[in-house]
Order: sequence, then C-alpha cells, then structure tokens
Amino acid sequence: MALRTVFSRRTLASLRSGLSSSVTPTGTRSLVTFSLPDLPYDYGALEPAISGEIMQLHHQKHHQTYVTNYNKALEQLEEASNKGDAPAVVKLQSAIKFNGGGHINHSIFWQNLAPVHEGGGEPPKGSLGWAIDEHFGSLEALVSKMNAEGAALQGSGWVWLGLDKELKKLVVDTTPNQDPLVTKGPLIPLIGIDVWEHAYYLQYKNVRPDYLKNIWKVISWKNASKNL
Repeated sequence: MALRTVFSRRTLASLRSGLSSSVTPTGTRSLVTFSLPDLPYDYGALEPAISGEIMQLHHQKHHQTYVTNYNKALEQLEEASNKGDAPAVVKLQSAIKFNGGGHINHSIFWQNLAPVHEGGGEPPKGSLGWAIDEHFGSLEALVSKMNAEGAALQGSGWVWLGLDKELKKLVVDTTPNQDPLVTKGPLIPLIGIDVWEHAYYLQYKNVRPDYLKNIWKVISWKNASKNL
C-alpha cells in the first residue's frame, strides 16, 4: 500500500539500485528498505554553480535523513498493518509521503545535474529540444518560466518540468514540501529543482533567484532526454 501511494512505476525503476529486501526462513519476502544512492560525480564537481559544501550536506545529511525516516515509517506501517491498527496506518501516511517524497525527489535531482565538463548546461537536443520550442517557444522562455515559478513558491518545495502522459505535452508545475510530481497527475518528471533553503542558503543566502539563475549551468539535459 505504501509503495503504491508514493511511487510511480518509472520512479520505482530509477530507484531500484537503492532498494533492498530480505527473505525470511519461511520463504516470504520481508520489509522493503531504501538506501542513499551514490552521486554520479564528486561533491565539488558542480562548482561554482553549487558549492561542494552544500552538495555534501545536502546529500549526506538531508537526503540521508529522508531515507532513514522513510524506512522507519515503512517499518511502523508494516507493524500497524499486521496488528490491524487502522488509525496508526492512516496517521503514518503523511510521514511516508513526506520522507518517501524526499527520497524520490532528491534521487531525481542528483541525476538532473552534471559537471560542465560532462555536459552540464548544454542545451537540449533532438526531440526534447523540439518539444520545448513547441510548448514554450524557446529554451530561454522555459527557463524564465521555471525560474519565476520557483522564486514565487512560498515556503519550501520543488519546481518541475514534466511530461503529461495523457496530453503528450510538456508542463511546468510546482509541488510543496517534498511532494513528488506524481501527486499532481500523470506527469513524468524530466527536470526537478529543489527550492528548499538547504539547497542553496550557504552559498546564496536568501536570494533564491540567484540560485535558480545559476543552477541551469549544471542542468543535465541529456538525462532529461532519457526520461522523455
């Protein structure tokens, strides 16, 4: 139940490397747990757009906390389900959504970034580039729209470029807190940008627009094209 609530099929596939489970002596599968994924680059590889200090804290502390608390909530959910404790099951859904969403979103976020020498910041090509021109007019117009919506998002959350699977079109949307994009409908996340202060405050202080302006220098459009 918890997995179906939080994950889309595509997201489950992308996170499979960070998922583990065990089999009991009776042959039944035990609780599924999740682990912190490795980054595909060094912490300092995205400088000067994002400092190595921020990346290390963001990955080792913040993302790890979401993973830890997600596993804890899933364990408590299994115990409550086995006991038939319906109120406890319902109560745990918010913790599962928040921490599971934090794990999903950050796992996407790390893949959305790449060092400049590995293609970070290079404009999208092929079908994604054409789709951006068709739906937004230009890459510059898309970036401007995402920056504006990300800067305007009150509190903490994410700004996304997604593919609407039903309408077959690109959309820009935001989600509060750690809500995954899948909570907004049949949307496949192509680019997700974290606008929680922990993603930028040590370097950009409270000037979120400067962070949003510079992060495009290390966005991996190659990865976004794969998701498309």
